[in-house]
Amino acid sequence: MADQDIAAPETAVGGLDPFAPGFYENPYAQYEALRDHDPVHHSVFGSWMVTRWDDVHALLRKPGTSVEDRNVTSIDETRREQMAKLVEGREVRRSRAILNIDPPDHTRLRKLVSKAFTPRAVERIRTQAGELVDEILEDLATREGPVDLVSELAFPLPFTVISEMLGMPEGDRDQLRAWSHTITQVLDPILAMQHAEAIFDASDRMREVVAEAIAWKRTRDDDDLLAAMIAAEEHGDVLSDIELVDNVVLLYLAGHETTVNLIGNGTAALLRHRDQLDRLVADPSLDANAIEELLRWDSPVQFSRRIAMEPIEVAGHAIGPGEFVTTVLGSANRDPRKFGPTAGELDLARPDAREHVSFGSGVHHCLGAALARLEGQEAIGRLVRRFPAMELAGDPVQNGRIVLRGLDELPVSLAG
Repeated sequence: MADQDIAAPETAVGGLDPFAPGFYENPYAQYEALRDHDPVHHSVFGSWMVTRWDDVHALLRKPGTSVEDRNVTSIDETRREQMAKLVEGREVRRSRAILNIDPPDHTRLRKLVSKAFTPRAVERIRTQAGELVDEILEDLATREGPVDLVSELAFPLPFTVISEMLGMPEGDRDQLRAWSHTITQVLDPILAMQHAEAIFDASDRMREVVAEAIAWKRTRDDDDLLAAMIAAEEHGDVLSDIELVDNVVLLYLAGHETTVNLIGNGTAALLRHRDQLDRLVADPSLDANAIEELLRWDSPVQFSRRIAMEPIEVAGHAIGPGEFVTTVLGSANRDPRKFGPTAGELDLARPDAREHVSFGSGVHHCLGAALARLEGQEAIGRLVRRFPAMELAGDPVQNGRIVLRGLDELPVSLAG
């Protein structure tokens, strides 16, 4: 089944419209129309939308922009009232997670966290991740009938990996997984309003458990990521307890949910492009580049934000201080101005696939990118070679999220 077999949403130009029929199943037709006819525009959510690769890439790296929501001044009164209602009666504290702060605070925190989250430390997890995948696949091989690869593989694998890397207490893990899944709804404006109470409750409870785990870890002599974060030091500077809690929570949210979507979206793409699946089965040397192409093809994170701190210009549009700008990563990744006339095709050997912006760019480039790539390679590579004849056993079910695009269900027949 190719992309063209998925019903394309309405593509009338006039700004990005996530409410258009079919958008969640296939937003890319709408992105294409916007890139061609309305590449920089105001959206229904009140922010600027930027859709072409050159503009997205430049904006993500541009000095004079911020990721701190407190710097937004261009919110209309209706949106301001909605936000006030959302936090009514709650203490709102500025996050100390590196995803949500600007330099120089971001520079300091990223340097400290990076001391624990090195590529070498991540690579040490490869053997363990591969063994976990093999265990899951061996269990699936005993099942009769279709299986759901999201709940059986894509969801448990990254959660187990990040929990093992951090060295979290065993008893907390299942609850942390549920809370993490709930909290990420805050990234989608519609879901944030619909499920505000559940999101706040999950956040409070998750922070309490993480704080307890940090206190417990301080009494031990462990060799894991959380212990390394506690010990990280730069010229006498260390992470405070609040900074530790915020960034451990971020690692769960970013290190888990996005990888779930990478494995689910990537596997679904291969099942709809049998020639590429067969190509990957036959050539393990493609594993690394295949993950880059799958990240480009159907990005787990579709949007990233910036706030102008000074007057800036994007494709001839003047954007003033305090205005919110959304970069459409999913659109940029299929821009033929960057990836050529085959940008709308899946090609696991694409030479420039790694130039996607699925992990952002600039100082806020995803800290966990190496881990996500590793898990994607181990999960998808082993899956397609263990079950090379697998086929879709029903329609994949989208998760209905605008920002963290993924699947809730991916039913497959492993025997074909």
